[in-house]
Amino acid sequence: MTDTATRTSVWTIDPEHSVVEFSVKHLKIATVKGRFSDVTGQITVDPEHIQNSSVDVEMRAASIDTRNVKRDAHLRSADFFDVEVFPTLTFTSSRVVQAGDDIVITGDLTMHGVTRQVTLDAEFNGEAADPTGQPIISYSAKTELNRKDFGLNWGTTVETGGVLVGEDIRITIDIQAYASV
Repeated sequence: MTDTATRTSVWTIDPEHSVVEFSVKHLKIATVKGRFSDVTGQITVDPEHIQNSSVDVEMRAASIDTRNVKRDAHLRSADFFDVEVFPTLTFTSSRVVQAGDDIVITGDLTMHGVTRQVTLDAEFNGEAADPTGQPIISYSAKTELNRKDFGLNWGTTVETGGVLVGEDIRITIDIQAYASV
């Protein structure tokens, strides 16, 4: 761990105040939203040389929650995430660059045993201290991906036309992290 000015550069993701959410089209007209509630990891920040920063995140696949017990069970099954075989999703950054006020984070996302490069459009939300005085930081990010690129191929067409579950997934991320000791 290093200090740059008064900033600690290594931060641990706070799972109680962080979430990875997704949305996907249902029957081509409605949007279903869900989240992975078990998110852990580490962020290394070098504010003077942003390219030296990095992100490592792990999500427990079984923590998927769409507020529908039957749908969640289906998503945990071999038709989708197959959580018994692939218990985690991971993201490891390979490149971080400043783009105006935004941060572009490129890295490897591994889901369902398949690794693909994805790019996150991120922004720094600020730094504060929690009620105990511990420094915290917050970031938000978003990206889009095609679930079939990760082997999540289950799909069925419906009598009225179209597919039950869309292929394009929007992901939004809100992370709070505390200074690592």
